[in-house]
Parts: sequence; C-alpha cells; structure tokens
Amino acid sequence: MKWARTAAIVFLVISGGACVLANFVAPAPYARQFREDPDAPPSRQHLLGTDDLGRDRLSRLLYGTRVSLLLAPAAALFSTLLAALVGGVAGFAGGWLQRSVMAATDLFLSLPWLFLLISVRAMLPLNVSPIVSIMITFALLGCLGWAGAARVVCADVSTLSQSDFMLLARASGSGGLRLLWLQLVPNLKPILYAQFWISVPVFILTEANLGILGLGVTEPLPSWGGLLRELQGFSTLTGQWWQFVPLTLFVMVVSSFHLVLTKEELL
Repeated sequence: MKWARTAAIVFLVISGGACVLANFVAPAPYARQFREDPDAPPSRQHLLGTDDLGRDRLSRLLYGTRVSLLLAPAAALFSTLLAALVGGVAGFAGGWLQRSVMAATDLFLSLPWLFLLISVRAMLPLNVSPIVSIMITFALLGCLGWAGAARVVCADVSTLSQSDFMLLARASGSGGLRLLWLQLVPNLKPILYAQFWISVPVFILTEANLGILGLGVTEPLPSWGGLLRELQGFSTLTGQWWQFVPLTLFVMVVSSFHLVLTKEELL
C-alpha cells in the first residue's frame, strides 16, 4: 500500500499546484461567458467545454478546486485549535470541569451535525458576495466541527497528565502554564496533526453537500458543491463524459486524502 499512498500524495500535490496557479493555468476567467458557445463540447479553446451560461468548465473546475483545497485546511486548522483549547483545558484541569465540558461535548455530538450546519447556514444571509459566503461557510465548518476532536484531545491530555514525565516535571517545580506548554503540548502534536488531516476531507465533503443544496459558496465563484449541483440536470444516459469530470476529480481527491491518512502515516 506504500505505492498507493505515494501516488495519492503526488496526485494531491499536482492538483493543489494546478488550483493555486489557476490564474495562469485556466484558459479564461471563471465568470467570463462565451455567449455564442453555451453547452459547447470540448474543443481546442475549451478543453472541457462550456456550461449552460457559456463559462469555461476547465476554468471553473480549477478555481472551484482551489476554494476547497485552500479553505478546507483553514477550517480544519481553526477546528483543531478550538478542539485543542477545549479538550486540553478540560483534560488538564480534570474534576468537575472535565465532566461538565465532556457532557456539553456529548450533547453537541448527539445533534445531527450536518442538519445543524444546514440550519445555521440557512438562518444567515444568503444574498452575500462570494468572498463573504466563503468566510461564512468555512467559519461554520470550523466552529461546528470541533467536538469529536475535543473528546480525543481531552482523553489524551488526561492520560498524559498522569504519566511519569508529567509527575517528574511537577516534582521538579514546574506547574501551571509552564508545565502545560513545555511538557504537554509537545506530546500532543501528533494527535493534533492527525485530527487536522482527518478533518480536511470531512470539511471538503461537507462543503460539497452545502453547495449542492445551494447554501455554500455563492455564484459566480465556483466551488465543488456548485459544480456538482450542475449534475442534477444531467442524465447518466445522455450526459457526455466531460460533464462528469468535476465529480471524478472530487472522488479522486477525497479518496487520496483517505489513502494518505492511514494509521502508519499518522503515527
């Protein structure tokens, strides 16, 4: 399986590089309409054809991929930091504070997370600029996706707090923030690293679900959710292959993340 993980890493690097350089690689701006060529098949000018508004599909795919591959890690980072703060403080303090925080976390986890996210997003303004919609979408992902990671962090911090090296550090006079920062945080890095990378594909999938429902990134800025929503009007029998390239790339990227995030890699 090592070759599969290597291939997945190479694919993610190539995909990430292409979307970061979308301004130079894309054949046209993502919002430009070629009104004389709506729903055009692939050609030398439009390698993946155009959509029903005459916009170049390849350009929109590159820019849409950039939205997910750049901002999903940002949301995962925020979510991981929030989980580290909540779970770390609860696990380090112990006692009634840990029980109270974990009870609140269990209550939060008992809620249907995706439906909660959809409900909160639906209550916010929908007629906002694309940049604002990006910030809203991924801020919600970060704020609502911390609970599971917080439980993991709390359990590990609670275990580490009773370990020999922590008892030795306390006996040598360390305490408070010094003990937390110098002894506990370095040993939490592998756990936080794992939680971060596990969250990235989850947030990519969640953004796609929101986009399909029309609650994600707003037009004309493309995202994977918006690109997949276009497939609702296609038939698998009459649709042409180029119409399903966004879905294929989406599945390959998410699958690549799962191939990379094996137990051996995380450890």
